[in-house]
Amino acid sequence: MRRSAKALVAACTTALLAACTNLGPDYEEPDVAWLADWQTDLYGQALTTAPDKEQDLSFWWKAFNDPVLNELIEIARKENQTLRIAGLSILESKALLGIATGARYPQVQQANGSWTRVDRWPTEGDDSGDRSGLNTYDVGFDVGWEADFWGRYRRGIESADAAFFASITNQQDAQVLLAAQVADAYYAYRTTARQIEIARENADLQLRSLDITTKLFNSGQSAELDVQQARTQYLATLSTIPDLEIALQQIENALCVLLGRAPGDLPEIASVPANLPELNPQFIDAFPANLLLRRPDVRTAAWGVAAQSAQIGVAKADLYPSITLFGTIGWSGSSVNGTDSTVTTGVGPAFTWNLFNYGRIENNVRVQDARLQQVIEGYQLTVLAAASEVDSAAISVVKTKDQQALLAEALEAAERSLSLSTKRYQEGYSDFQRVLTAQQSRAARSASYVANQGAH
Repeated sequence: MRRSAKALVAACTTALLAACTNLGPDYEEPDVAWLADWQTDLYGQALTTAPDKEQDLSFWWKAFNDPVLNELIEIARKENQTLRIAGLSILESKALLGIATGARYPQVQQANGSWTRVDRWPTEGDDSGDRSGLNTYDVGFDVGWEADFWGRYRRGIESADAAFFASITNQQDAQVLLAAQVADAYYAYRTTARQIEIARENADLQLRSLDITTKLFNSGQSAELDVQQARTQYLATLSTIPDLEIALQQIENALCVLLGRAPGDLPEIASVPANLPELNPQFIDAFPANLLLRRPDVRTAAWGVAAQSAQIGVAKADLYPSITLFGTIGWSGSSVNGTDSTVTTGVGPAFTWNLFNYGRIENNVRVQDARLQQVIEGYQLTVLAAASEVDSAAISVVKTKDQQALLAEALEAAERSLSLSTKRYQEGYSDFQRVLTAQQSRAARSASYVANQGAH
């Protein structure tokens, strides 16, 4: 027993000293060559002066100062099913990390035990009355431990660890996306509601024109053509409202899905103001190139590269021999008088090497390497897409603000034109066609103004 124990200790010590090689590449975050020199000029134009107190960009939606939006996002962060799925994925990846970590330690490969009862009963004609029985029992288990000479299990833990962190950043990305979807749907709802009000305002103006033309026609001061043209314009404007109401309901239903509710269950937006807010651009005291690499989707892509990089080492370990230390222990006995219980032990190494499978193993290494190159390209694409989104967002902020000032002036001019043309028509200085043209211009300019305001 002592010699076996010493041999086991010596073998374990040797294995621990030798198990220091990690096959495969060590992870390095992919370099984005163009990022260091990339700065968008439009980004700077979107900034105002720095505020007295810097706002936390993690809660960017609070820059809108809209309590209804804040409430909706809070509800969504608690109730949204997509976010819950992302959270459950973290639990899954953590459990997988635990599985990978457990592979480094000795495992009970097999445990067994049994108990047997044997009875002797007197048979017919046996008058001895001899009745006897005995019990036999045994229990044992085998333990195996593969020494991690080539870093197979260490690389497996490294891959599972990276996947765990990828699940965390993926959940953070889901939070960012959810807040953006709620804010987008909320202001799309308010924009559409305002467009419906504008359409009704235009319809009211056109209804007054219809009344004027009808009175003038009845008094013989104008032709029936003016009445029919006014009626056509009025009904055409009314016909646009149902489409807007359909869009409004669809947006409300989309919001309900984001909040984890049944369609129509959205009392929070029942009393939102009709007018859209006046906004100032958010001041961000950082360059977009620095912000890009902080994005959760970029971090998730980077962790994906790390996870796949470690898989190459796991595949390469199959090219080399593996040594497993195993041991067994058992105990058996019986109830027969004069017999002793016995204990059996065994310990030793096992050696395996896939000498005739090199083609399969080497191709598996190539597969893992090809997958690594794919996720690296995916990372580069993610960064490119992020930069594109930053640039597109910056130009949208700048240009919709510029456009808003022009549209405001155009709307003011259209309203003035409608007022003058209506007055001249009533006084008989111009025909009704000018009124129709002015009404169409006012309707188009007001719709464009609200749409652009919502986009901004």
